[in-house]
Amino acid sequence: MGSKKRSSADSSEDVEKNQTDSFMKKKKSKIDKMSADDTGAPAAAAPPGVASSGKDMEKRKKRKASDKGRKRAALEKDGEASRPKPAVTDSNSDDPETSLAAASSTSSITETFSELPLNLFRDMASYKASVREAAATSLMSTLQEIQKQYDNLPDKESVDGGLMLEAEKNDGLDNCAPHLRYAIRRLIRGVSSSRECARQGFALGLTLLAQKISSINVESLLKLISDSLSVSSSTKGQDAKECLLGRLFAYGALARSGRLIEVWQSDNDSLIIREFTDALIGLAAKKRYLQDPAVHVLLELVDKMPAEAVVTHVMESAELHKWLEQATEVGNPDALFLALKLREKITVDHPVFSKLLPVPFTSGNFFSADHLSAIGNCLKETTFCQPRVHSLWYVIRDMLLPEAVVQSEDVTSAPSSSKKQKRNRKSNPVEEEAANNIRNFGEIFMEGTLLSSSHDRKHLAFDILLLLLPKLPASFFQHVLSFKLVQCLMDVLSTKDSWLHKVAKHFLKELVDWVKDDDAKRVAVTMALQKHSEGKFDNFTHTKTVKNLAAGFETEDGCTLFLQNLMNLFVDEQHVPEKPSSMKWALEPCSLNSDQSQTTDDNSEIGSNEEKDSVGTTGNSDVLKIWVIESLPGILKHAKLDPEAKLRVQKQILKFLAVQGLFVASLGTEVTSFELEEKFKWPKTATPTALCKMCIEQLQVLLSNSQKIENPLSKENGLEHPDDPISYFMKFLSTLQNIPSVSLFRSLNEADEKAVKELQETESKLSKKERNCGLSADANKFHALRHLVVQLLLQILLHPGEFSEAASELSVCCDKAFSSSLDLPKSDGEGEADHEEEPAVMDVLVDTLLSLLPHSSAPLRSSIEQVFKYFCQDVTSDGLLRMLRVIKKDLKPARHQEDQDSEDLDDDDEDCLAIEEEEDKENEEMGETGESDEHTDDSEAATGVVPMAVDKEGPEDSDDDDNGMDDDAMFRMDTYLAQIFKEKRNQAGGETAQSQLILFKLRVLSLLEIYLHENPGNPQVMTVYLNLAQALVNPSTAESSQQLLQRIWGIIQKKIFKAKELFKDESIELPVLASLLEKNLKLVAKPFKSKKSGVDPSKKKQSAAWNRHKMISNLGQNSTYWVLKIIDSRKFSESELEKIVDVFRSVLVGYFDTKKSQMKVEFLEEVFKRRPWIAHQLFGFLLEKSANAKVEFRRVEALDLITETLRSLVPISEETQEDSKKTMKIHLKKLSHLIKELVAKMPEKQAKRAKVRRSCGKIFRMVSLLKLTKPLLKGLGPDGQTACETGLGDLFVNFKNTDEH
Repeated sequence: MGSKKRSSADSSEDVEKNQTDSFMKKKKSKIDKMSADDTGAPAAAAPPGVASSGKDMEKRKKRKASDKGRKRAALEKDGEASRPKPAVTDSNSDDPETSLAAASSTSSITETFSELPLNLFRDMASYKASVREAAATSLMSTLQEIQKQYDNLPDKESVDGGLMLEAEKNDGLDNCAPHLRYAIRRLIRGVSSSRECARQGFALGLTLLAQKISSINVESLLKLISDSLSVSSSTKGQDAKECLLGRLFAYGALARSGRLIEVWQSDNDSLIIREFTDALIGLAAKKRYLQDPAVHVLLELVDKMPAEAVVTHVMESAELHKWLEQATEVGNPDALFLALKLREKITVDHPVFSKLLPVPFTSGNFFSADHLSAIGNCLKETTFCQPRVHSLWYVIRDMLLPEAVVQSEDVTSAPSSSKKQKRNRKSNPVEEEAANNIRNFGEIFMEGTLLSSSHDRKHLAFDILLLLLPKLPASFFQHVLSFKLVQCLMDVLSTKDSWLHKVAKHFLKELVDWVKDDDAKRVAVTMALQKHSEGKFDNFTHTKTVKNLAAGFETEDGCTLFLQNLMNLFVDEQHVPEKPSSMKWALEPCSLNSDQSQTTDDNSEIGSNEEKDSVGTTGNSDVLKIWVIESLPGILKHAKLDPEAKLRVQKQILKFLAVQGLFVASLGTEVTSFELEEKFKWPKTATPTALCKMCIEQLQVLLSNSQKIENPLSKENGLEHPDDPISYFMKFLSTLQNIPSVSLFRSLNEADEKAVKELQETESKLSKKERNCGLSADANKFHALRHLVVQLLLQILLHPGEFSEAASELSVCCDKAFSSSLDLPKSDGEGEADHEEEPAVMDVLVDTLLSLLPHSSAPLRSSIEQVFKYFCQDVTSDGLLRMLRVIKKDLKPARHQEDQDSEDLDDDDEDCLAIEEEEDKENEEMGETGESDEHTDDSEAATGVVPMAVDKEGPEDSDDDDNGMDDDAMFRMDTYLAQIFKEKRNQAGGETAQSQLILFKLRVLSLLEIYLHENPGNPQVMTVYLNLAQALVNPSTAESSQQLLQRIWGIIQKKIFKAKELFKDESIELPVLASLLEKNLKLVAKPFKSKKSGVDPSKKKQSAAWNRHKMISNLGQNSTYWVLKIIDSRKFSESELEKIVDVFRSVLVGYFDTKKSQMKVEFLEEVFKRRPWIAHQLFGFLLEKSANAKVEFRRVEALDLITETLRSLVPISEETQEDSKKTMKIHLKKLSHLIKELVAKMPEKQAKRAKVRRSCGKIFRMVSLLKLTKPLLKGLGPDGQTACETGLGDLFVNFKNTDEH
């Protein structure tokens, strides 16, 4: 039997006060025992013949001899008549025969009993349960054998007198052997010891002895326990506690032995059980920590007794009557627990329970408000045993949730093919009573007593809930997780420094684990947390509990159940059903005819649409509705559904968002559609316009997600069974518009109404065309356009007055593009009467898409990108340039305006990429003066602003000045930019306009990325590259947004330089490519300019400027590789390629003649490796410029470039020996001149001198292999050879020696 060691406050104080006294008493007692042994006084001793395990053998011998002497003296003094009559002699006589006779008499008596090993008592205190059990069993077996030997003795009195193990006491154990009496007393003393596990081990031994040895008198044993472990007024502190706990363990051992039941069975009139009950309850009344284990000891006994014995003996205990009578006043939960268990045993009402249990006793009466108030003290005092949950709560849990309710819930929650049967199932009286009990318990005790009290009692509330959870049906959860409990949980979780925080986190974790595999429980928990937290549970608690719960629905039934609860919560229904209701949300519309409907007028005066805005969107109910709206599209995110099931759930979500976001009932809050066979409900309080807009936005998200995950459309004909969400939504929208009592949530102006009708008609005819196309590529175009049309229609409802023109333009595009096959709505354009040339359809489509981008939502942008993806192959050069012009647009005014309308891009392609000019302007702005290869206008340098021209000579530059555009041009091409300029004029500083322009550019870049991905070989790739490169080097791009800069660079690098297919454009002439190559090489060589000395830029700005410089240099390098790759693919003649060689020749001049050039020799090496023909053409020039370099360190830098070029120019092999020798002879004079210059001006640094020696060594080896040593020595001359011997040493000497061989 185990027990929790817990002391009350007074006992703890006693321990502290009497700690010193206890120690001194123990020490004194030990000294007295030692002195008693020395003087021969009677004391407890081991029986003769008992094996001892002491360490000190000498002491053991002395003690054994002393014991024998005392016993012999006692035998001689008493002179029992039963003893064989020896010769009467003096005990102190010196006669050896007399002494021998006395000793042999005692020895013959003791030798008749088995030995009792004392080490068994030590083992019974071991920490290991197995050791304790083995020792107790061995002790019991040994004593059984000894008792049998004792029972067989003819003369027991002589043994009792001869083997007196302790002082003679009237303990009532007269029929027990001395060894057994000794063991019983020692076991009783042992249960009061706190050493190791002595209580458990000695109690087990006592249990076995009382159970197996019938000679032990139970009444005497009960009295011996009470007398041996009595607590007097002088016993205090820890000593008193030890005695009380010892009595508890001893009583427990007696109850477990079963001897009490045996005594009652042999004599029904015996009072032993009543006496035992009085003793046990009297012990429990002494200290609180004794109550719970004492009750369990009594109940263990009661469980073995028949109900009759319990009534006649246990219930008649005077101590029990008194204890139960005082329970409600002092708050005794153990008394209530005992009363409930006893009532369960006897199954009848008893007067002793009058203050604790209702009469008649039923669960309904027990959990009534009056009775819960009466026993409230008993219930809330269960906090004393925390963190353990009191046993009382397990009984109350079973009363709250009987097995009939739990099993019924399991049956209804099991998968079943008959959902109608589950909905129509009537609740039985047991379930109704259990629901009422749970409700009363939660409201009266949990909320009224625990949650409004201390942290300990709040902890108790969480423990009770965790105890209820495993058996709690989902339908009861709304009564348990109440408003106050959720608020308490939120408060605790939001306060991390509270000790209750860990308790709340553990409760939340267990709560989430409880709902893991049950959708009904998951819904109940999610809805309760959000409903009682007003939609803010995750925000307040800084967790993702609700988010993770809502993402855990993986089945169609779970998704439908959660969806139904969300919809009911939105319309403010008081009762949230646990299962989906019978509303047929998933039915298809039957036709498109005018629908007759019936309005249920629950609350006719709900206010007009204009009055909705006064409600506001900051109310608590609105926050909850916002969560509902935002949760709807995410229901399907983690669900593992087949396409048909996913489509069914999508339709339910789609209809709810459409009903709540787009429409309102003009009469009442309910509308029944007979055509759809559905009932549509709205909240009694008018939904604010902001929430309606949110519904539309989430509707857009839902449709956009469906486009991303759509399977190929089924091509079955017939409109009655639409296969995709777009078709279903448009038909549902049309059907609701035909219901007389339903109207749009907001009124539209004439232009918007017209645009909506046009878009509906356009979508309908696009749908027909799509179905007729089958699985062809055109079907994808039609489908993408349909998504765009629907998104635009919803955008018009979101932002009336802003998108009607774009909608008309989109309708015109569909009209022009598909007029041969579709009879789409005609546009009423004003330009037709004047016979003006109409723009290309694709140009209008591009302009329309661009006009939608600045203020479009994410779903609308996704639809725009999908449309552009399928139509980008047909985009004209004018449409592409309009997009590129947006990327280069700047809100800052141009530095100067030039009239370039008459010039064309192809007239002078050298300046089509104004990279050089942009860089020079930036350099002047930075304040660095030096050599410049390009002229810069002083006015540009003064303003410090970069021009906005797309191409300096391009026709679109005429549109840089927006004031010079006519109305048609502004409408067709700049409607998207005009909005931004207008906003800039209306706002001070133009910061908002600038940020919007950056966002607009990023969105246009996404379209350009799609274009490059879909058209890698299109000739227009060069146009995109030129404009993006110019935007990249424009300083204003980096100043406005680093994100924009990185985005442009990423597109150029991934979609142009690393494209799988090289674009093909035979119209680009070699001079244009040469000019482009030259500009890129200048970018590579451009130095990094620092600010003027008077300006102290921050480290952040310096870092940004340096990073931009590296990016531009990287652009120049990669552009050079790319252009050279294009040139190689064109197969130009050698004479034509001379222009390219001239470009690199000028680059080498700048490299060797000026320090400003930042071109790295590694870059030139890479160029020469990739294009060896350039290196071969320039080798002689390279040797000459290197030998005559104006900048000395360049000569050493270029050595690797020279040696690598020489290796590819003159390969050494038997086949190429003669050709390489001829080539080498041509450059031998310049090579010798370079060597003379190198050795004559050896660098000072060791690393550079080593580089010179290494390079010269390579040259010498190649020359010697080609057997041209003499010509090289001749070219060096005497002075050169002397300088080589001085500078190169053995390297040159060895080279000379090769000529002699």
